[in-house]
Amino acid sequence: MTHQVHAFEPPERFVAGTVGPPGERTFFLQARGGGRVVSVALEKVQVSLLAEKLEELLSEANRRFGIKLPEPPAATTDNEPLDTPVDEEFRVGTLGLAFDVDTATVVIEAIAAGEAEAEIELAGAEAELAAEPDAVGEDAIDEEEPDPDLDRLRVRLTPEAAREFIDRARRVVAAGRPPCPLCGQPLDPAGHLCPRNNGYHR
Repeated sequence: MTHQVHAFEPPERFVAGTVGPPGERTFFLQARGGGRVVSVALEKVQVSLLAEKLEELLSEANRRFGIKLPEPPAATTDNEPLDTPVDEEFRVGTLGLAFDVDTATVVIEAIAAGEAEAEIELAGAEAELAAEPDAVGEDAIDEEEPDPDLDRLRVRLTPEAAREFIDRARRVVAAGRPPCPLCGQPLDPAGHLCPRNNGYHR
């Protein structure tokens, strides 16, 4: 079966967002452009890690190539919900990052999970994200090219657009259930069994 590469270089909009109430949220990356909208599902930890590694990539590009770091986005940053309907194209197994020096843009690839990766995901393993310093300026997204038969979403962002993505992604991750002040685990509106409180509801 032929794999699909959903390329947006650049997208009109590229954001992280969620569907569902706190505690039951499904996380998505969504790209829009050229009359198309593509949504791919991923884990909360993958969104958080992507924002963190994007920040590191921008800093590394500034250090090595003098790329100007964008200012923090203004309060008018995109706060709109995901475009609907949100149809899951695939579930992300691997995320890849690279910085294209020639165009001074960040390239992000979200690659579908294979059968083995899907099992690992269900076991709660953290996402793999290639954003080592050696990847800066390389054509390849990953040193070890993932299975070419897997579907993927590829976006190319300016540093300014990457900064806006980072800001929104962090707000989306932080908008879940507040942590318990004793154990740090998410509080459940129906009641929280706190291990620091000998299992009693708080």
